[in-house]
Amino acid sequence: MKNFIFISPNFPANYWKFCRELKNNGFNVLGIGDCPYYNLSVELKTSLNEYYKVGSLENYDEVFRAVAFFSFKYGKIDYLESNNEYWLERDAQLRAEFNITTGFGIKDMKKVKYKSKMKTYYKKAGIPVARHCLVRSPKMIEKFINEVGFPVIVKPDNGVGASATYKLSSAEELENFLKTKPKGYIMEEYLDGVVHSYDAIVDGNGEPVFETGLVEMGDLMDIVNSNDNSCYYYLNNPLDDVRDAGRRTLKAFGVKNRFVHFEFFRLSRDQHIGKKGEIVALEVNMRPAGGCSPDMMNYANSTDVYKIWADTLAYGSTLVEPQEKFYCAYAGRRNGKNFTYSEQDIVDRYRNNLKQIWHVPDALSNCMGNLSFIANFKTKEEMEEFVAEVVKENR
Repeated sequence: MKNFIFISPNFPANYWKFCRELKNNGFNVLGIGDCPYYNLSVELKTSLNEYYKVGSLENYDEVFRAVAFFSFKYGKIDYLESNNEYWLERDAQLRAEFNITTGFGIKDMKKVKYKSKMKTYYKKAGIPVARHCLVRSPKMIEKFINEVGFPVIVKPDNGVGASATYKLSSAEELENFLKTKPKGYIMEEYLDGVVHSYDAIVDGNGEPVFETGLVEMGDLMDIVNSNDNSCYYYLNNPLDDVRDAGRRTLKAFGVKNRFVHFEFFRLSRDQHIGKKGEIVALEVNMRPAGGCSPDMMNYANSTDVYKIWADTLAYGSTLVEPQEKFYCAYAGRRNGKNFTYSEQDIVDRYRNNLKQIWHVPDALSNCMGNLSFIANFKTKEEMEEFVAEVVKENR
């Protein structure tokens, strides 16, 4: 029997489904988290063989001792994962300490966590990347601005999502930004485009066993910085050019036995990097898309990505096949806005389409809004009408 340690299995709340499917496939599923056991959901409790509570997941020594305890009690640990961007480096460090060879190692972290390093591998995949420089010296920044002009994007080189990401449109805005003396930032030329993702579950040979993708309806950076509503949708079928770019990126990064979320821009106009409509690189995420996105993949494809993932780890493949296809929309509202239609209005009108109404946890609300409506539609036009009505405001 194989042993699987799942770090922070209670967050996001839907991650118990990964644990359930692992246990169903015969794994010993061993959870480590800082949530008291009595606060875990019933579903998670029944999906774990054992749970070890630490005072803080930020305390490496505590987590190390938890892994050591499980290793002593159950024998060799076969897998250790969190499926969470925040803990990827911690996961790699623990794998190294306990000789767990089934995931990314410490040496892989730069290429999967640092946006500046990702570009080398995107280039290896033959995918154009935005020009950039690291924010280190005024001379370097001045040279870069002279080359690409305003606006530019600044963001943490090692960061999660659109957090602390800004668009600078003038010398004055740049000067104000630099007064904060940011460390570890990367500056990129501004790209005018729409975010498309390639989401996949990858087997031990680096081959995708499931593929899908989302399209963002708005700029995530603006959503975060302007406290705007958050909307996106999963396609009923991956677009051919995005699928092709995603598969090439898998090979370039050497991905195996993972659930991934790669992001690309589809250019909205001709730019230095390429022609309108072309796909260019944004960033890689070596974990599932955030929040309820795995559930949305299920809704859009009438499938079970939690089982596909667990089957792939247990057996190297899966018998689960997508069935009826839909456009699955996410419309996330911000608190404090005067929406035209009440929650009940939306429920009454879209009762037959709604799959989930989700009160977003505070830790995810920055990017995803506070109250979200998730619904399936057979046509793109119906889906777009739904999103427009959910976020319509009285002006």
